[in-house]
Amino acid sequence: MQEEFTDDEMLHQIALTCVPQLGDIHIAVLLKNFGTACNIFSAQKRALECLPGIGSVRAGAIKTFKNFSGIEKELSLCRQTNTRVLIRGKNGYPSRLNHCSDAPAVLYFKGHASLDMAKVVSIVGTRSPTQYGKERVLELLEVLARFKVLVVSGLAYGVDTLVHREAVKHGLPTVGVLGHGLDKLYPYANRQLAEEMLMNGGMLTEFMRGTKPDRQNFPRRNRIVAGMADAVIVIESGEKGGSLITAELANSYNKDVLAYPGRSIDEQSMGCNALIAGHKANLVTSGQQVVDFLNWSAHQQQTPTRQMALFTTLAPEEQQLVEIIALNQPVSIDALVQMAAQKSSKVASLLLSLEMQGIVLLLPGKLYALCR
Repeated sequence: MQEEFTDDEMLHQIALTCVPQLGDIHIAVLLKNFGTACNIFSAQKRALECLPGIGSVRAGAIKTFKNFSGIEKELSLCRQTNTRVLIRGKNGYPSRLNHCSDAPAVLYFKGHASLDMAKVVSIVGTRSPTQYGKERVLELLEVLARFKVLVVSGLAYGVDTLVHREAVKHGLPTVGVLGHGLDKLYPYANRQLAEEMLMNGGMLTEFMRGTKPDRQNFPRRNRIVAGMADAVIVIESGEKGGSLITAELANSYNKDVLAYPGRSIDEQSMGCNALIAGHKANLVTSGQQVVDFLNWSAHQQQTPTRQMALFTTLAPEEQQLVEIIALNQPVSIDALVQMAAQKSSKVASLLLSLEMQGIVLLLPGKLYALCR
């Protein structure tokens, strides 16, 4: 949890997302005018309904909302499961996504990845990739593995699953954006992959526990996939589908969209070809072209991190910090506190111990990295 929020304010922030007919843009308007979620719930109905887009119906919904006990239960479960609650505009919330007008007011994140790495790409595609599509995924991830990059996708069947699996294989942090609560996993067949992703990546969602993977949730999920990355890469897509929705959203957020072309007769390439023909995506045919387009120079390639086997004598909490730093260095202590889900005093103590062992180095700007 974020120290700048009282428990009461966190409770009311989440409550806003549960008020019927109140969307993320409405919540942003309310917070801009009232400052805090607590102030919104204590405001007079007349003061609420005069705001643009709120009106009497939404103001009435706010004033009659009562399910605070359900939200208290959600917060308790978040603490028990080391789930971070990320509030828009506050520390820990993905900064790229924060600039999108319809960004979720609240996100729930479980894992160890930094959501604000210097390089973040989202890779999406069909649920039924051809051999050509599979080969493009493998080649792209092999190239991306030379860089410190966060790989985002939707953990769906097909291209998404391949992307996450290859990222894990190459040791890249990868985050799956879900269309349901963190107490579920859809598709269930990806449960083992999801567990592996938690080690150096994570699961991200705007939905509270108990939310089912209903059809209408996935287009909403796609705006997170599009908004939190520098670029969206589409590998095979039919004429319709979630990948094209994600690409359209990315364009509306002024994000770069890259697409792999295919033969005009191939059904799984029709969506990508249409994006390219409509000047809604830049044509790429290889991982190197992606890297060149994003202007990632050769000197930015990451050097191999020290083998974790060297640190087998560390205590489990020290080992956890070392692994987080290895994936995100240089990293601030505030970021470490969030990713490790530990108290700041505990993290500071662990860092001091690692410094004395010659494993961690304190850099200018109070950033931490592994000693070479």
